[in-house]
Amino acid sequence: MDFMASLPDWAIPLGIFAARICDVSLGTLRIILVARGQRTTATFVGFLEILIWLAAISQVLQNITEWQNFFAYAAGFAVGTYVGMTIERALAIGHYMVRIIIPEEAEDLVMYLISADYKITYFGAEGALGPKKIIYTQVPRKGVKHLIELVRNYAPKAFYTVEDVQIAKDPVRPRPLMPRFDFSRLANLFRVRK
Repeated sequence: MDFMASLPDWAIPLGIFAARICDVSLGTLRIILVARGQRTTATFVGFLEILIWLAAISQVLQNITEWQNFFAYAAGFAVGTYVGMTIERALAIGHYMVRIIIPEEAEDLVMYLISADYKITYFGAEGALGPKKIIYTQVPRKGVKHLIELVRNYAPKAFYTVEDVQIAKDPVRPRPLMPRFDFSRLANLFRVRK
């Protein structure tokens, strides 16, 4: 007895839909891995992607007269694109280059980034509204959101851009940042009262 013949009518379109979600999600990750130069991982992901795709397309072709299979194939592609992008965002593979332009007097941001083990390059510049500091730093993708919050706290008028880094020698891994501590509160505890 043929296994496929024993399945209910809805099982084949559902299987095609699920297979397409998997193979398109893997395809999205493979493209990102290729762009980042991770050849071995991209090769393995590509192998799995095509195996799953072959299983899905073979079911569509074996049941060519069933419109549900075509719909499941297309819907699986659409949902797989969304799922792949969501997975890629959650994995946050790679690094970003962050360029921050701050007013010259916002030196405490520079000092804090240095104390938090960010590897930064900064220099003075002249802007339309006067002297500025330009800071360059590279951070893992997972750390960008925190860095932007830090910039907003220390230099609310800062301008910044974030760019994807394709290749980097010795990528930077800053230590986890601690909340900003106000030392004036500590001094108040030890103040001598008359």
